Parts: sequence; C-alpha cells; structure tokens
Amino acid sequence: MFNKNHENTYDAIVAGGSVSGLLAAREMSSKGMKVIVLEEDHEIGTPEHCGGVVSQKGLETLGIIPRIKTIDNEIKRAIIRTRNRELEIDSSNQKVIVIDRRSFDKELAFQAQSSGAEINTSSAVLKNTFEGGVFKVKIKGGVDLYGKYFVDARGVGTLVNKGKRSILPSGQYEIYAPWINKDTIEVIFDADLYPGFFAWVIPTGEGKGKVGVAGRNINPNESINNFLNKRGKPYSIIRKIYAPIWIDGYVTPFSIGKNVVVGDAAGQTKPTTAGGIFTGGMGGIFAGRAIADSHGENYDEKYLGRYEDNWTSQFGKEFDRLRLMRSILERLDNKSLDKIFSDISQKTLEKISAAGDFDFHSIALKQFLDTKLTLNLIYTLMGNEYRKVVRDLSKI
Repeated sequence: MFNKNHENTYDAIVAGGSVSGLLAAREMSSKGMKVIVLEEDHEIGTPEHCGGVVSQKGLETLGIIPRIKTIDNEIKRAIIRTRNRELEIDSSNQKVIVIDRRSFDKELAFQAQSSGAEINTSSAVLKNTFEGGVFKVKIKGGVDLYGKYFVDARGVGTLVNKGKRSILPSGQYEIYAPWINKDTIEVIFDADLYPGFFAWVIPTGEGKGKVGVAGRNINPNESINNFLNKRGKPYSIIRKIYAPIWIDGYVTPFSIGKNVVVGDAAGQTKPTTAGGIFTGGMGGIFAGRAIADSHGENYDEKYLGRYEDNWTSQFGKEFDRLRLMRSILERLDNKSLDKIFSDISQKTLEKISAAGDFDFHSIALKQFLDTKLTLNLIYTLMGNEYRKVVRDLSKI
C-alpha cells in the first residue's frame, strides 16, 4: 500500500493550513520528507479568525521575519477598562505588532512550499483511518491519500469532536471608525456583558481595526452590535467572522502513535486571551522536528515524545498559571473588577510596562493580582483554593 514515489502517497499528511500546520510542514519538508498540507477552505489565511497580535520576538523565534505588507500596525499602549475604572499600560518595550493574518499565513505557506511541501486548498478531510501502519485519508472529491504520519492542525473543531466543552462563542468584525487609535489596543471587562472573557479593539491602522467579543452563553452578533452602538456612529462594518475559542489550556497527549496534534487542535492557545500564534506555532515546529527525527527505517517513538516534552517544558507552567488566573477571572463580578482596578498603583503599572513579556502573560498578571485587597477578594471567592493561588503567585 505504501509507495513513497506514488503521487498519492506521502511521508506526512497535514490537515489544516494555518500557522501550526504550515510550520510543521516546513520543518518536516526541510528535512527531506514528502509532505502535503490539506486546507479545507478555498484560500490559505481565509477566513481570518485571529486578532493577529504577536510580538516581534515571538515571530523571530518562529523563524519568521514578516514582510512590510504583512505588518498592519505597531502597538504602543494598552487601555484596560472595567465599567468604572481604566488603566493604561505602556507596551512599547514589548515590541507588539498587529499582523495581517491573510498575508502572514500565505508567507508561511510560501516557506513550507519552498522547503518542498505540497499545499492543496478546498481539500477537507472527510475520513481518516489507520490500517497496516499507514494512514488512509479521504478528502473532498473522493481522492484517497496515504501517509506514514498524520498531523491534525484543524483547530478547535478537533477538540469539539473529542467531546471537549471549554469553548466560548466569539465574534470579530473588521471595521472603519474614527475612534480607533492606531497604536492602542483596548480590552473591556464586563462580567454581565462578556462573562468569563472580555471585548477588544485591535487597531490595524488609523481609523480601522478589529472589534471582538467572547463570553459564556453570549450572542456574539448581538454583543458586538451593542458595543458598536454604544461607541457611536460613524462606523462601517467591512467583515464579520464568528468562531468558537478554546480557553482551557493544552490537551495531552499531543501524539498517539504517528497521529500528532498541533496548535488549536491541541489546546495550545492561552487560557487568558485564546491567542496562539506563538504558542501554537512553536507546537508546529516542535512537532515537525520530532516527526522528522523519528522518520525513517529506524523509527523510534521516543523521538515523537520529544515534541510534547519540548512544548510543555517551554509553556506548561505558564499555561497552568494562566488557567488558575482564568478561574479567578470567571468568579469576579463587576464590583470586584472595579475594586481590583482601583487598587493598582501607578508604580505597579510602570513595573508591568518595564518588565512585561507579551508572550508570557503570567508575570504581568501577578502584578495585577498581588495586592492585599485582591488577595482578600480571592480568599472570599475561592475559599480553599486560595492557598493554591497564593502559592502559585509566589513562584512567578
């Protein structure tokens, strides 16, 4: 059944043509493996579900220097609001940029293709079976492909199909509006309107950007429209995207045999923001390298295990802390949020601005939570879990 030279036979089949899948394909094909990427949509980079916020340092770690056309904007500050309070953080030291995900994903596709990978769009995986040591993958159109490895990079849908339920409805509009400041991200907490999450404004330039919401049991369309109406006219909606987000952290194991899961499909998105360009991208890189190391006549499963080991070594503790902080956020009402924000000093904000790391949020979140008033609130809300919170904060 397996003949590497046959046009329908590959060393690895990657399902999903977003960041993690394309980076996995790049790493494997650069080591001489025959790789195909199957993207269900008609175009790489579309639809664009992501806010596109990432650090320049993170992109460099992924081995990417984005072209000028890929960078929409550079962020200088963040404004974080509750109903009655507002904080401003200087983010210029963190070198945060907003990328055009459509152009960015195409850039990754070009890297993967230049390394030798084949990329097919409008190629949804209809069925995947493993027989005789080979994956048989049926794609849209009735074509059968065969591969030694199957890399699942199909996003949140993979988690849903596994029965996972820590998913929030979300929506994001691309809009033109004069009240969007090109260098300022806004984050708005309201426990009634966006329970368990927040609303956001991400500028892509002066007077244009992305407005989004997420929260438990909300109607994203209704919530965004209400948000925009409160901001006031004029504004123009250019594009609407609705997609669920995963907020419960990484899901192991990352591989069972030669079936490997990466990116959103492995829960490699931050529990606090659902952002995953860097963390999911590194998942793709670690997975691709581990598969390439295990590939060949002397296959050894221990090489595949390095993928999970490497990823959890870099991000595991961070994600565990973010999950703990998420559990705190979900118990705060608007009165508690206002109290916490009112207790944060200008000195604390300056510390966050100077020492914050966009790719590792727990350092900044510790500064927000580590005040006497906040700890008393956490004790009231969390009871016996309070000790765990305090113990974890002391380790950051």
